[in-house]
Amino acid sequence: MFRRREPVPFAFLAEADRFHSNVTPPPRTRGSFGEIAGRWLLGLTLVAGLVGAVILGTPAMSTPSSTPAQQSQASQGH
Repeated sequence: MFRRREPVPFAFLAEADRFHSNVTPPPRTRGSFGEIAGRWLLGLTLVAGLVGAVILGTPAMSTPSSTPAQQSQASQGH
């Protein structure tokens, strides 16, 4: 079922590390104006959504410190 790999001579591994391809990759094509604008718009939308979530969520997570602590009726013996 599981076969053991055959040992590979160390010289072969050292040779593989030194190998460099003589084929150059094609140059990257620059995106069109619409593609670049779309990426910027998407990024700005995501950042604005995160900032809005923090702004809207901050009051819900903070506890009011100026108001006295309210006690329930059960703690007053009612």
